[in-house]
Amino acid sequence: MRDRFTQQMEKLHVELIEMGALCEQAISRAYQVLMEEDPQAAQDLRKKDAAIDEKEREIESRCLKLLLQQQPVASDLRQVSAALKMITDMERIGDQASDIAEIVQTTHLKAPGENIRLKDMAQITQRMVSKSVDAYVKQDLGIARQVIREDDLVDHLFEEVKNELVCALKDGTSSGEQSLDYLMIAKYYERIGDHATNIAEWVEFSITGQHEGE
Repeated sequence: MRDRFTQQMEKLHVELIEMGALCEQAISRAYQVLMEEDPQAAQDLRKKDAAIDEKEREIESRCLKLLLQQQPVASDLRQVSAALKMITDMERIGDQASDIAEIVQTTHLKAPGENIRLKDMAQITQRMVSKSVDAYVKQDLGIARQVIREDDLVDHLFEEVKNELVCALKDGTSSGEQSLDYLMIAKYYERIGDHATNIAEWVEFSITGQHEGE
């Protein structure tokens, strides 16, 4: 029975890694379609959000079967319940990337300059997602806490983007409408960082039994 449970957990880990990879691709691609100023690519990215939704349903089904058909001990229960919470945040990450693509698709927004640090926000949040899933699979508390600390960096970058956009408005290098679109994109990346942090906090719970929100 225990061997069966271990095998099912290994399959769960594989599916979580796959879902994490889909989220990472969505984060990266959202920035790419912005820089390419490609509404059609943005529309394609929005359609691909369905793959993340489907993966969430598959993992949810596997978790429920694990709980119903196996005999998990307390630490197992924490891992499975944490996975159920994690996939909710991962699905929302897919939604945020889709929201960025929607802005590109519907506004024909011009690519931002390097001084508007959306690229950095995209790269850091993508890394946070990767590391949070890795922390779960490895049950590595140190990696999970690294991700939690990195959320401060994302918040700092968001403030930098806001300040840069205010300066651009003052000197006339950006319109109000364009600046608002850039700000919304930065906000979506900040939310992605928050969701990656939530995932890391659930990893911490799966290891320690304590959750940051408690």
